[in-house]
Amino acid sequence: MILSLDQGTTSSRAILFDAQANMLSQGQYEITQSFPRPGWVEHDPLQIWETQLAAARDAIARSGLGAEEISAIGITNQRETALVWDKATGEPIYPAIVWQDRRTAEHCEQLKLRGLEQEIAAKTGLVVDAYFAATKICWILDHVENARVRAEQGELLAGTVDSWLIWKLTGGEVHATDVTNASRTMLYNLHERQWDEQLLKELRIPRVILPEVRMSGGEFGIAAAKWFGADIPIRAVLGDQQAALFGHTCLEAGSAKNTYGTGCFILMNTGTEAVASKHGLLTTVAWGMGDELYYALEGSVFVAGAAVQWLQEGLGLITEPAGSEHKAREVEDSEGVVVVPAFTGLGAPYWDMYARGAVFGLTRGTTAAHLVRATLESLAFQSRDVIGAMEKDAGMPLTGLRVDGGAVRNDLLMQFQSDILGSEVTRTTYAETTALGAALLAGLTSGLWTREQLESFNSAEKVFSPVMEAEERERRYNAWKDAVSRTMGWEKHEGYR
Repeated sequence: MILSLDQGTTSSRAILFDAQANMLSQGQYEITQSFPRPGWVEHDPLQIWETQLAAARDAIARSGLGAEEISAIGITNQRETALVWDKATGEPIYPAIVWQDRRTAEHCEQLKLRGLEQEIAAKTGLVVDAYFAATKICWILDHVENARVRAEQGELLAGTVDSWLIWKLTGGEVHATDVTNASRTMLYNLHERQWDEQLLKELRIPRVILPEVRMSGGEFGIAAAKWFGADIPIRAVLGDQQAALFGHTCLEAGSAKNTYGTGCFILMNTGTEAVASKHGLLTTVAWGMGDELYYALEGSVFVAGAAVQWLQEGLGLITEPAGSEHKAREVEDSEGVVVVPAFTGLGAPYWDMYARGAVFGLTRGTTAAHLVRATLESLAFQSRDVIGAMEKDAGMPLTGLRVDGGAVRNDLLMQFQSDILGSEVTRTTYAETTALGAALLAGLTSGLWTREQLESFNSAEKVFSPVMEAEERERRYNAWKDAVSRTMGWEKHEGYR
């Protein structure tokens, strides 16, 4: 068996897969989201660990099998979220600063003013943005008493969620990360394949606190027997979106996937070539195996499932996320209502940290159903924004999109996604492909499967084909682009506060 640990933004999940990559059992626990100030998002690192451990133990217990029958562990995690902890005690010195957090936007502006934007892009494949882990680590070192001094003396450790879990599982024996998570920090040089000394200096982050960077499919130490009843090797680590790409078996250059989670993440495999984007996308590591790095183009939509959550928790228009489809079907279309859910700024291809959400086209006849439908449509519009940029960079049209994540069960959304793209959308057997990807890579690394076998493990469950007329498609998309343009730079607006 393979045990996949899937530590996400809203929950910690663990799934056991058998030798045919069938799901045997799972465990899952929600984690608390904290919003101490506008634009700030935090998690409790100890809760991340405790819920992940409990989920894994539940999965093993529910399988009725023993831990000694588990060949390997694969880890996949929310990326860019930054943690700093005491090397001796294992106690976090501050809450985990989540990838959605915007508190370091001003620091990022300062980096741009210092002329570092092009250099950072050339070295890391990333844009300068508060999204990434580097400025978060820097913020913690600057704002916790004595943290920077202690870091320089080697008393602290820093990393992303994968590093935290590896360190806890191995009892503090291994402080490591993989190339996919490293490539999301804004500190990793894609070309030299190591932490970039100049960027570390510019951001004042001591090299000694950072984890060792290893290939995604490889050895990450042993999860101690005290956790599960037997020693289990950790043999794969992938950031969640790269894990989803692998889980979709998008192993060839040109293949692409979209994961609809808290955010929306589209990746296209570009093979062993790191393609530099000219359209606001990120160049990132897809995974590392053996001695070879494989790359991807990525576009990130910050708010996707979180917009549906807002409909429920913020506005009270639905009682559960799954109810959004039923509510949206109460009307034929959104009747000109456009929702731009730029709650934490805009990601690719706009990259505007100061954009804020807005609703356009309201009339006296607008109902809750119109708002719900327009919010669902925003997920598809944002995905088209990214895919359009991807097509230009890759120099080829989209031939089809493989999708996963919680929102893909919404047939109305998936049909609209196909319509607004003018392309087939394939919903695969596994809606939650992230955990599967980590398991597949762990199994491949362990010799349980061959590369050829992987492609049979996640077949199509339903294919959506476009039915919308091309003229209507472009009319709707142009209205979306107009709405987006009106939200940009809003926080800098003279009357904003």
